[in-house]
This record gives sequence, structure tokens and C-alpha cells, in this order.
Amino acid sequence: MSGEVYSPGPEVDVVKAADGRLLKAPDDWTLVAPGDPGLTRRVKAAGDHWVVQEKVGRRMFSRGVWAPLKTVERIVVDLQAERSTDAYAKKRQSDAKRRDKQQEAYVEDFFGCVLAYLKFHERHQAIAAKLAKAVAD
Repeated sequence: MSGEVYSPGPEVDVVKAADGRLLKAPDDWTLVAPGDPGLTRRVKAAGDHWVVQEKVGRRMFSRGVWAPLKTVERIVVDLQAERSTDAYAKKRQSDAKRRDKQQEAYVEDFFGCVLAYLKFHERHQAIAAKLAKAVAD
């Protein structure tokens, strides 16, 4: 029961197993919507859960995780308490700064690569730089 992967069923609280069986989620379970990786990771680690994924084309998309309501509520309270601390806010701030620095470096490298790829004649370097900047931005 724990960690099984299902596809969405014909109703909101029904999932489809790989062998085609339709399973109704237990009444005391809730669907944790995708979008909060910290919550999802902790719910999965906490015990019984059903992962709901849907294949669209060649890609798999998460449709959420079914888990016991009490477990999800407990984890949400713990997460809210953790996320309300000053240490967490500082960590988020430093993470954002680090990502911004990485993005800046990437944009500069990408600009250089686009400029090198264009190989415009020296007379047209201003146009090449303008075009490379537009592409990199």
C-alpha cells in the first residue's frame, strides 16, 4: 500500500492501478496536491501513501499523493512552524542570492556562446551583441 504509483481514475477519489483495477481512496485519506515538494517528500516518508501520476505524451505529470489525513495535518503543522522561523527565512534569502548569482553567470556564459555562434563580421559586432543579448535575456 505504501509508495505505489497509480494513474488518475474516473472520479476524484478513485485511482487506477497498473493492472487496470480501480481503487477508491480510504475515507480517512486526503489528496496532497502537487506543488510543495517539502510537504510531498515528508508525506511520502511518513508511511502509507499512493502516488498519482499521469502520462501525457512522453512525460509523466504528478497529480498528487493520497495519504492519511491525520498524517498530512501533522506534517503541515510541523512545516508551518519550521517555515515561520528566522533561520528558515535567512536560509531562503541566501538560497535566492545563490540562485541569482548562478543565473547571472549562466546568462553571461550563454551570451558569450550565442555571440560566438553568430560569428558576425567585425563590422556587425554591435548588431551581433544586440541580438545575442536579446536571445540571452
